[in-house]
Amino acid sequence: MTDNIDNKVVADFGAEWSTFDQTSVSAKEQLSQFQRYFSFFPWHLLSQNSIAFDVGCGSGRWAKYVAPRVGLLHCIDPSAVALNVTRKTLAEFANCEFYCASVDNIPLQPNSMDFGYSLGVLHHVPDTQKGINDSVALLKPGGIFLIYLYYALDGRPKWFIFLWCVTDFFRGKIAKLPSRIKRFVTDVIAIFIYWPISRFLFVLEKLGLNVACFPLSSYRESSFYTLRTDALDRFGTSLEKRFTRKQIGEMMEEAGLKDIVFSENEPFWCAYGIKSAVKG
Repeated sequence: MTDNIDNKVVADFGAEWSTFDQTSVSAKEQLSQFQRYFSFFPWHLLSQNSIAFDVGCGSGRWAKYVAPRVGLLHCIDPSAVALNVTRKTLAEFANCEFYCASVDNIPLQPNSMDFGYSLGVLHHVPDTQKGINDSVALLKPGGIFLIYLYYALDGRPKWFIFLWCVTDFFRGKIAKLPSRIKRFVTDVIAIFIYWPISRFLFVLEKLGLNVACFPLSSYRESSFYTLRTDALDRFGTSLEKRFTRKQIGEMMEEAGLKDIVFSENEPFWCAYGIKSAVKG
């Protein structure tokens, strides 16, 4: 029995990845999505023999690009349904192992990993700090941990925050709906909100305007499949936390990470740190 897990969230993400297993996303778009999180990562600090772990591997969409770069990749997810999707995604790789486990119950030895990452996961657990602590504990001293947590809209104007608050009100309602109805509602959102706004911003950008400050601008070149996936991800999850850049840095330091580097590009906030030889 573990404490740092929300079973409804786990079930929701299992349903999401079984519905959107990412096989319909083009290779070009998948690689572009991967680079959004890893473009600033110091791959030169790792080797082909490095041992890595993926906390909350979901569909395996990130793991398929990490696996060729390391010697062994441990894929961890609390959803058996999601883990089955990951197995299919990574079927071509012989260097992957799979564990159905929550972040506070990972069956790996402490101080044994060279590299770990958790992207878009630990803001969906009850205790994010503990989730980071438990992940970093698996690293060897000098190991690298990459994390992405939803940002608290730091740096955004008041009108942007107001719009987000409106959408978050509806998220709270939609997330409680039965699975089929929830998918229908989020598909409607993708069709009538995500798609027209993102395409309009795409056109404005082609006309020479800077659209980076507008909501949904990051989706201006995304496929409709991705819009459907992310609409379900955004509005279908009952537990969601957000953190400022400062808070994320402090949590990473508390977990024993140093030399923390933040990506200056969307999605915010993505950062990595090096595990200290001695915590603190």
